[in-house]
Amino acid sequence: MSANPRNTFRIGLVQTACSPEPAENTEKAVAKVREAAARGAQIVCLQELFRSQYFCREERAELFDLAESIPGQTTELMGRLAKELGVVIVASLFERRAAGLYHNTAAVLNADGTLAGMYRKMHIPDDPLYYEKFYFTPGDLGYRNFDTPYGRIGVLVCWDQWYPEAARLTAMQGADVLFYPTAIGWHPSEKAENGAAQLDAWRTAQRAHAIANGVYVAAANRIGFEGPAEEGLEFWGHSFVADPFGVVVAEAGAEQEEILVVECDRGRMEEVRRSWPFFRDRRVDSFSGLTARWTDGV
Repeated sequence: MSANPRNTFRIGLVQTACSPEPAENTEKAVAKVREAAARGAQIVCLQELFRSQYFCREERAELFDLAESIPGQTTELMGRLAKELGVVIVASLFERRAAGLYHNTAAVLNADGTLAGMYRKMHIPDDPLYYEKFYFTPGDLGYRNFDTPYGRIGVLVCWDQWYPEAARLTAMQGADVLFYPTAIGWHPSEKAENGAAQLDAWRTAQRAHAIANGVYVAAANRIGFEGPAEEGLEFWGHSFVADPFGVVVAEAGAEQEEILVVECDRGRMEEVRRSWPFFRDRRVDSFSGLTARWTDGV
């Protein structure tokens, strides 16, 4: 359990556009964390791979140069910042674990500046303009929670947000909130016909995780167009926080850099779980089939 004696804590989500220069993006992230802390945020989540533009739009071996070790330069920087401000920072990074071995990893820097731990993205997509399997090895740390002075948090990353099993296993460890650092957007050729439905599906899937698990869910996405006009991605923003009943209590727009600061209340979790006791009524004896790839109707 968290050491925080209070029932409430405040989270911050940072939504920005990214330039081609990692140093510029890192400097912006530091400034935005400072702003979020000044507005009262105690746990601040940055968007997925915030140090660069979304390089997985193409398969280029030289882009492995963007990766870094954990602990490393960025976690040291964010650790110093976390200690200075007394906040927790969720920092999504391109991890170089060894030569030829890379992960999409979220590092959690605690309020004392130490590395509380990290989560390696488990579900790795391979779709047009999302060629992540070229860069990332699937995570091998499992689903994790991290204790902070303000609350117990679970961290998942982007494509993980579509999987109810991932949310459930993370929530079952006692998380007060599930954070999803994200980089998701529209293909230019799809936005007019399917864009609204895609955005709605993304928001709905994560609201469902909040409802099914009685936890807060917080997704931090980026904005801006990256890449060539006909072969790039328009990141749709809409970072948001849903409460344990699935109510969207704060949401950013599609085009503006924004910081959301939201108060989370464990009393709300207790209230919702008493009314909808999904954990009580789970038939755990009937779920063995979930470990199979497919059951062929048996």
